[in-house]
Amino acid sequence: MSIKDIYQCLLRAYGPQGWWPITRDSSRGPEYFPGSYDHPKNEREAWEIMVGAILTQNTAWKNVEKALKALLEKDCLDMECLAKIEKPKLAELIRPAGYYNQKAERLQGLARYLLENWGSLDAFFNRPTLEIREELLSLKGIGKETADSILLYAGKKPIFVVDAYTRRIFFRLGLIPREDLDYDKIRVMVEDEFSKLSEENRRRLFNEFHALLVEHAKKHCKKSPYCEGCPLSKDCNYQKL
Repeated sequence: MSIKDIYQCLLRAYGPQGWWPITRDSSRGPEYFPGSYDHPKNEREAWEIMVGAILTQNTAWKNVEKALKALLEKDCLDMECLAKIEKPKLAELIRPAGYYNQKAERLQGLARYLLENWGSLDAFFNRPTLEIREELLSLKGIGKETADSILLYAGKKPIFVVDAYTRRIFFRLGLIPREDLDYDKIRVMVEDEFSKLSEENRRRLFNEFHALLVEHAKKHCKKSPYCEGCPLSKDCNYQKL
């Protein structure tokens, strides 16, 4: 089963996922927009995604939503507020997301860096993808998965995000020899598969593909897999054992 086949199979099984969730109404929290690829529509939405990408490190999204709501209620989700707020106060606001002292330091560091060096997200993202990626990776607390999530979902760059779910599914399908294969080898493998598409179509596809893999891992390809009804089961090495 090729990477393209996997994408099409998951899309048929689950439909558009509408990632990354965006807050339009603070009383309702982040919302998904399946089939829409025009978000983020402005710098506020892009910054919210960047904040969410850091908050979601080592925690479930439901905890991130609580932290985002707390920031919104204090009118402190914008870059300027996060750069100026006292770190203990910020840590307390984002406590539901876990590792709150560490994440407060990372968020404040990112906000201050962008304001001091770029002034706006438009200026920051208006550059070649890999140049921005290298800069993100140089910042404390931003690894490859977080950097690529920021590039894809906030910066609208055509880059594929590799996470633990991707590794698990690809390994069980025999696409990679082991789950701890180098991150960029997996990323480039997927990107090469769709290299003939336009930049915008690649962005939309990578946006959807990452979300579909997460959905599949939650429903079927768990640590202890639930194979009944799995749309990929006929090509799964784990299923054949």
